[in-house]
Amino acid sequence: MDENGSLYVADQQKHEVRRYRIGDTEETVVAGGNGKGNRPDQLNEPHYLFVDRNHSVYVSDTGNRRVMKWEEGAKQGIIVAGGQGLGHNLTQLDDPAGIAVDQLGTIYVTDWENHRIMRWPKGATQGSILAGGNGVGEQSNQLNLPFGLSFDQHGNLYIADTGNHRVQKFNIEETTN
Repeated sequence: MDENGSLYVADQQKHEVRRYRIGDTEETVVAGGNGKGNRPDQLNEPHYLFVDRNHSVYVSDTGNRRVMKWEEGAKQGIIVAGGQGLGHNLTQLDDPAGIAVDQLGTIYVTDWENHRIMRWPKGATQGSILAGGNGVGEQSNQLNLPFGLSFDQHGNLYIADTGNHRVQKFNIEETTN
């Protein structure tokens, strides 16, 4: 939801994101909506969304292994993370899921099949590993199929580490020093 109470829904079957505004009788397609594909105006199995203060919609375009940003009113999105095919290099994602964007435009994404959390500063062509990335495992520096993520008001990162049946908490300031 955005601050106006509009609800955003990712439809994996229709490969689009719709917005429902309070009082409107019809929804509006705000991302995708042009069939399944990898063009800038298409999505392939969108999973997670994030809506920023400017009403830009960030979409984890899982089937295309990228995160797309759709500015309000845009007819096509731009790739802001991944999009370089399947792999584990810092320019690639493997089934991106949960996403969050901070006030500086830094994108945080769960890289599900690579068992890591990636951070992509605004305008970056590659990301950096923020958590995990040390192989599949149960140690505190390992993740197993991370799916969702969230931040609290103190900047702590919480990760739904689904393969390990746990939620992990990370202090971002400690992991960046």
